[in-house]
Amino acid sequence: MFTGVYTALVTPFRNGKLDEASFKDLVERQVKAGVDGIVPVGTTGESPTVDFEEHVRIIELAVFYARDRVKVMAGTGANSTVEAVHLTKSAEYAGADSSLQVCPYYNKPSQEGLYAHFSTIAKSTNLPLCLYSIPGRCNIEIAVDTVTRLAADCPNIKAIKEAGGTPERVNQLRSALGKRIFILSGDDSMTLPFMSVGASGVISVASNIIPKQMVRMVHGFLKGDARSALKLHEKFYPVFKDLFLETNPVPVKAAAAMLGFCREEYRLPLVKMSPDNRKQLRATLKSLGIIK
Repeated sequence: MFTGVYTALVTPFRNGKLDEASFKDLVERQVKAGVDGIVPVGTTGESPTVDFEEHVRIIELAVFYARDRVKVMAGTGANSTVEAVHLTKSAEYAGADSSLQVCPYYNKPSQEGLYAHFSTIAKSTNLPLCLYSIPGRCNIEIAVDTVTRLAADCPNIKAIKEAGGTPERVNQLRSALGKRIFILSGDDSMTLPFMSVGASGVISVASNIIPKQMVRMVHGFLKGDARSALKLHEKFYPVFKDLFLETNPVPVKAAAAMLGFCREEYRLPLVKMSPDNRKQLRATLKSLGIIK
């Protein structure tokens, strides 16, 4: 299940409300591009600023629009265990295929607290779970020992999205866990380095903009064509980099708006890119023929 390209979808808004028509188009574009799955209401989907009803509605729409043509990994993590359980149960009821569980942020639990958090969620659902370690946002990582313990005790914890920034972390996870769980890159620019040491794909921001190219890169590598995959990585590395000129998802939503996929509308406290960064992003997209 947790192999290939999963797109961390942006959430389109119009006049402060969820833009369901644009969201449908976004899902359809991903399906036609051949991605393996979509991830609604993750960080890229502005999950911190949607309310409970919107959060569940976005997952329901993703499932409905996908129509079993791609997997739906619902972003249902939270820094409150009760909230994460509620959202995960709602996603299971809506028909999601799996759930992405971000490391609790701001409250900085101990590793024992992380174990209790994730194991409680796992016991509340039959959905396969993908843990998400991103210390750059959460200030803590899910330690390798904690991941190993969770994988042993919770059969439905099947994968981890790794955004720790180094292939060494993937090496450590693979050494400790073997093939018991899948490892997905949480950073487009690190996809090939991570896959070279055992990751099985990526949860991608860039595939909102270049889904076909990301599919070719990742599936090419999985099929043994590392040379072609590397060429695609080198070509689109400037995109990977510039989509993080400012806090995600601001640049990727700006790029999506430049392509006419949705309106460039955010929920506060997120605001539009600075003029200089916008100019650089547009120039990069134009240089690669992504926009005219």
